[in-house]
Amino acid sequence: MEKNTINQLKEGLETAFINGNYPSNLAYKPQFISNNYKEGKKVLCTIEDELLSCDEFSISVAFITMSGIAPLLQTLKELEKRNVKGRILTTDYLTFSEPKALTKLAKLSNIQLKIYETKENDGFHTKGYIFKESEIYRILIGSSNMTVRALTTNKEWNTKIVSTTQGEYANEIVEEFESIWNLEQSKSYEEYIDVYTSKYRIVKKQKEIARREDIPSLDQYRLKPNKMQSLFSSRLRDLYEKGEKKALLISATGTGKTYASAFALRDMNPKKILFIVHREQIARQALKSYQKVFGNDSSMGILSGNEKNWDANFLFSTMQMMAKENVYSKFKDNEFDVIIIDEVHKAGANSYKQIMEYFKPKLWLGMTASPERTDGFDIYGLFDHNIAYEIRLQQALEEDLLCPFHYFGITDLYTGDTGNSKDFREFNYLVHDERVDYILEKAEYYGYSGHRVKGLIFCSRKEEAIELSKKFNSRGLNTEVLTGADSIERRMEFIERLTSDEIENKLDYIFTIDIFNEGVDIPEINQVIMLRPTESPIVFVQQLGRGLRKSEGKEYVIILDFIGNYNNNFMIPMALFGDRSYNKDTVRKCVREGNRIIPGCASIHFDEIARKRIYESIDNANFNDIRLIKESYQQLKFKLGRIPNLMDFEEYGSIDVLRIFDNKSLGSYYKFLKKYEKEYTITLTNEQEKVIEFISKKLAPGKRVHELEVLKRLLYYKNNVMSYLKKHLKETYDIISTMSQARSIWRM
Repeated sequence: MEKNTINQLKEGLETAFINGNYPSNLAYKPQFISNNYKEGKKVLCTIEDELLSCDEFSISVAFITMSGIAPLLQTLKELEKRNVKGRILTTDYLTFSEPKALTKLAKLSNIQLKIYETKENDGFHTKGYIFKESEIYRILIGSSNMTVRALTTNKEWNTKIVSTTQGEYANEIVEEFESIWNLEQSKSYEEYIDVYTSKYRIVKKQKEIARREDIPSLDQYRLKPNKMQSLFSSRLRDLYEKGEKKALLISATGTGKTYASAFALRDMNPKKILFIVHREQIARQALKSYQKVFGNDSSMGILSGNEKNWDANFLFSTMQMMAKENVYSKFKDNEFDVIIIDEVHKAGANSYKQIMEYFKPKLWLGMTASPERTDGFDIYGLFDHNIAYEIRLQQALEEDLLCPFHYFGITDLYTGDTGNSKDFREFNYLVHDERVDYILEKAEYYGYSGHRVKGLIFCSRKEEAIELSKKFNSRGLNTEVLTGADSIERRMEFIERLTSDEIENKLDYIFTIDIFNEGVDIPEINQVIMLRPTESPIVFVQQLGRGLRKSEGKEYVIILDFIGNYNNNFMIPMALFGDRSYNKDTVRKCVREGNRIIPGCASIHFDEIARKRIYESIDNANFNDIRLIKESYQQLKFKLGRIPNLMDFEEYGSIDVLRIFDNKSLGSYYKFLKKYEKEYTITLTNEQEKVIEFISKKLAPGKRVHELEVLKRLLYYKNNVMSYLKKHLKETYDIISTMSQARSIWRM
């Protein structure tokens, strides 16, 4: 054992148990491990990091579920490739562990799996993870089983200790593991899985019977709003009572916008409602949602190309039908108390304008997951900048409104570092047999939540979808293709075949191009495969969102994104994390530390080559491009209804203002406004303009708080700067400043 390693272990103990201010190497320091994504802490991340750096590992946990191992699948596959040996010991205790999860682990060639058979009055509740690297043990002991909530969101207490292979504490743990592993009760997977699976099925069936026989009260069946829906209802009512006639609901896909509007209107009790959508299928889904909230209190009907229900109090109409003059003129301009426009980001089209110019309801309500547009149309202004409620993907995950997703960015076939100049986006490569087998292999390995796959596959073009569907079918799967040209009846048939477990000729996958990007609810989707480049963060989130709706029996959704060598790959982390700063360091951090900062039980993973592709895309991207700056500025101005202040860009999560300052033709926000904002009328002298540019370029990039406090002190007092600074830093920021730091600050 190297002397340096021993010293680092001693320093780690000093920091952990004697003096927290003592400097030491984190890799050799005992740590408290818990879940708190806001602090970048998840048990899952610690386990992943240790697995990827160890030479061998041993795990003993009471419970293992598919949701628990799903976020670890890419890491476990990497260990299998490197032949890093592992032993996993679990138990039949409480018949909780899932046979499907045990089988998935047992199939990995580098892992030995044993199941401890408990006897009467015999419990097994260990939670320990042992990682060995050379002559060092890193051991996690505490409360975390291999379940998704234990690894990501539950209040869990674990201690990670670091020891040499000679350490007494570590050796006692290792010896305990070995003794249980070698007991006769610890059965190999092969000899015990059939027995355990039989027990598991019996217990599961008993629980299902008990659940069905437990007759709940009527109140438990009554539909109740979630947190988002309750807050929105309250705020919409406040706006309406203040006399506002327009309001916007901005809500992430899957959070329940339609139900939110129904709950809000139930409180407001309007007599007649018009609900406008862009597809008949969505109109029918909206009607069903309203029926669940309102019951039979109001008549409801569809107005579309296939159905003409003119007299319903609650009318659900397609935009294409209602935009016809001979249709909307059948109604008085004040016929409806409330008119709701779903997917209102489309409202810049002339058809929507005609409808909005004719009708005069008491309240217009617009609903969308993504109000941002690239054509310069102001959706916010159309609704008088009245945002009744806004909840984006990250917050929705935090509030547990969505089904957790496990995203895997996988390098697409034919895009490795081959030096080949061929365009692998050509049709023959996209549908090549080798690629089809590769996609199916990944889909099988990463799996899905539930007893069978119910998947959506997004392709770049119709011909690709049709050919891939044929090749999937030739390999024993049952798939179909849907495009915008298909009838509503065909779509409904295929969705029913995909989601139902009762009918024959069930579908495994639906291939599509764009028709499921938004609006259509298919909560049962448990796997989404993306076989097209990411051209837009908005479209990416829309397609990701197809799997985010909660459904009974679905614990999570698997997202498989096959990443090629595309210039726009940087949009993937931006979309996943809702980042609109266009700050390269921030986007890199999203790739590097994604699992630590994504809320809830969701997880994000990129394989080595995919990560490299994204980093290259970030490096090559021009985030100082004037078109990007202008578009970000315009969207923020639309949202605020005024010229944004610099702090507004930070507060509302818009583009990093450094992109403006770093643009060679600008240099300052003042120059940008003078050049591109007609409403801006302030004029500075040449000297003032230079001062503004100097401050923008030199101070805005964010010096330490130390330097900014020095400048502030100089501006106001001009003396006793350093003595004041040391005291002020300690009192205000709890920063202890040394003399060497003080000299560095002064030089800066």
